[in-house]
Amino acid sequence: MAYTLDLSGRVAFVTGASSGLGAQFARTLSAAGAGVVLAARRTERLKTLRAELESQGGDAHVVSLDVTDTDSIAAAVAHAETEMGAIDILVNNSGVGSTGKLTEATPESYDRTFDTNVRGAFFVAQAVAKRMIARSKGEAPGTFTGGRIVNIASMAGLRAWPNIGVYCMSKAAVVHMTRVMALEWGRHGINVNAICPGYIDTEINHHVWHTEAGQKMVQSFPRQRVGQPADLDAVLMMLCANESHFVNGAVITADDGQAI
Repeated sequence: MAYTLDLSGRVAFVTGASSGLGAQFARTLSAAGAGVVLAARRTERLKTLRAELESQGGDAHVVSLDVTDTDSIAAAVAHAETEMGAIDILVNNSGVGSTGKLTEATPESYDRTFDTNVRGAFFVAQAVAKRMIARSKGEAPGTFTGGRIVNIASMAGLRAWPNIGVYCMSKAAVVHMTRVMALEWGRHGINVNAICPGYIDTEINHHVWHTEAGQKMVQSFPRQRVGQPADLDAVLMMLCANESHFVNGAVITADDGQAI
């Protein structure tokens, strides 16, 4: 017997949706029936993705979002709900990478990493959660049948890796942030979980895997391969599904064993 996860009637807000994992998350949620709000700074790329989703029968809307700007977050969430309705699912995906030894980190590079990966992720989740909580209490319009927040962390947040120390620290903060959010917001019917991906081949890092250093890294992985964005579809769908109401505060590693 086939088992289907149906998100029809749900509205999903995906940050960092202009490329890579964010774009794939949006495609997956749309294919499952959710209306999708595509949020990022590069709105022209979002419009291209919206056209793709709509050509396949999906419902999508574009909003400009800079997660390092709390005014931008407030405006994007408000605009999204005006156009698409109350947000049921947040995929908190916006993030930046950071390389270099800890002794080489500058205040500027440190702040850039934490402002996006931690501060930005927190205030996006807070903005969405406040509205979900108001709906759960009957203080805001819209039917509330449970919220889903999925924070995109990293396997680098679970163990120390050389030369990406500041990035590791930021993603470790996202992991613990997820648990605290799950504890505080669970009583309001909001499930908060995290996905910790391993190395995934996206346009940002695609060139790396063709270098000598990149190939050496791949050969050190248990299965000697890099993941594809679609490899996270199953875990994303599980965490966003209506049926996952008993999964809260989970931190799920999806790294093909790379961090073992």
